[in-house]
Amino acid sequence: MQINWGRMLWTAPAAWLLAGAAWSQGAPAAASVDMGKRLFMRCAACHEAKAGGPAKMGPHLQDLIGRPAGGLPNYGYSAAMKSKKFVWDEAQLHAWLARPTAVVPGTTMAFMGMPDAAERQALIDYMRTLK
Repeated sequence: MQINWGRMLWTAPAAWLLAGAAWSQGAPAAASVDMGKRLFMRCAACHEAKAGGPAKMGPHLQDLIGRPAGGLPNYGYSAAMKSKKFVWDEAQLHAWLARPTAVVPGTTMAFMGMPDAAERQALIDYMRTLK
């Protein structure tokens, strides 16, 4: 399959409006989840999608939404992350994915951030499927 990136840039805003409309009705659009799955490849070097997968540098991300920050037992979180008292929700994930060091100064996560809000939303939509 050949991807026409120029056309994609022009049609992406409409796709995100549709994805947003689907999200407001309770479920993210399949296109957003698919895009998030592709974006997760950036995360997969350090994070496993499911519990019980191979140990990596970061904690697994299964059931992350609703989990307390630093809340997985037997994972060696940084002192900075352990000191945080919040629960991962969509707003917190947007802030974290945009710039982790702004949310948890002193984090050991080696990720500079994802400035594109649409990409962050797609990644979050995919992460919601990790049950």
